[in-house]
Amino acid sequence: MQYRLDLVLQPAEGALLRVIGMAERRGFAPRAITGAPVAADDGRWHLQLVVDSQRPPETLCRQMEKIYDCVSVQMTALEGVSA
Repeated sequence: MQYRLDLVLQPAEGALLRVIGMAERRGFAPRAITGAPVAADDGRWHLQLVVDSQRPPETLCRQMEKIYDCVSVQMTALEGVSA
């Protein structure tokens, strides 16, 4: 099943690599990624990451929240989409 993570990240060197690496280590395959600055918000970035896995999505969400560059995480199941 595919999931979309909506993350807000602090602008820090390596933040994107930490997010992608965490997804891969937890058994979620990254499928698409987009990002843009958050309007009027200290240079923070809004990142959308689409991942694919049969693992419980809560596992990844809890781990993403522990990344120190990550301000917030929301996960949405993408209905009717599979790898």
